[in-house]
Amino acid sequence: MNRKQGVATTSAVLFVLMSALQVFAQAGGDKPGEWQAVEQAIGRSGQVQADGAYKLGFPRSDLKVTVEGVELKPALALGGWVAFSKPGTDSMIMGDLVLVEDEVIPVMSSLENSGVQVTALHNHVLHESPRIMYMHIGGHGDAVKLASAVKDAVALTKIPAPKPAASAPADIGIDTAGIEQALGYKGKVNGGVFQVGVPRAESITEGAMKVPNSMGLSTALNFQPTGGGKAAITGDFVLIGTEVNPVIQALRSNGINVTALHSHMLDEEPRLFFMHFWANDDAVKLAKGLRGALDKTNSQKAK
Repeated sequence: MNRKQGVATTSAVLFVLMSALQVFAQAGGDKPGEWQAVEQAIGRSGQVQADGAYKLGFPRSDLKVTVEGVELKPALALGGWVAFSKPGTDSMIMGDLVLVEDEVIPVMSSLENSGVQVTALHNHVLHESPRIMYMHIGGHGDAVKLASAVKDAVALTKIPAPKPAASAPADIGIDTAGIEQALGYKGKVNGGVFQVGVPRAESITEGAMKVPNSMGLSTALNFQPTGGGKAAITGDFVLIGTEVNPVIQALRSNGINVTALHSHMLDEEPRLFFMHFWANDDAVKLAKGLRGALDKTNSQKAK
């Protein structure tokens, strides 16, 4: 190959790569242009999930909350979030904002005045200090307007600006492989917490729109190491009515306390209930107990 042929070949390869990157960006990509207006309106960036939803985190890294002597990491139980089903004028928003008590009324008033619904307000854990409330939100409409409404509400709180994710060691002091084997599902380390998400098998709709699993419809199982192979666990099971009491019985029989039971949405089909839990014991032992509860649900089979 002579020099001219080499230059031509290189130029052709570069052209193909640039074209592919352009198509990738237009189709979604790492930072899709279709979500830029939402990012600007809400004042922070998020990530496109595997199911197409666009999710932004609002963790309460400013708070020091303890439960039974355990200081909660944001990824364990203080990870607020907001997600959009799609951009444009026909978007659906859902979210869960983590608030201290004095923030509840100002945030609720701001959201209601901006056309975003408050769909639930409740606790997730017991005996926490300071007291923490969780405000679930929902709505339909223009994604940018919904994002602006959330920004205005969050401005009334001390929710901090997002920080770059710190690299975390893969070994966080608990047997994550043993947890995965006991549960039958894979997980990941996030902010020093081992997290496992288990979607439901059936489709869930809200307002005649299918709700992506990443918008709060996966059972969340979180493990925070507490030393000696132990972990504090919390999260929530996503259940239909007939599953509620069998799951309560399965959890309690394995030493796992149920700390809250409530709804998160208003018009979903089928009707869902969200059950929060807490325990602090050997991590693999607790994982086996959680698996016993999962077996009482219509969850997706592990791939």
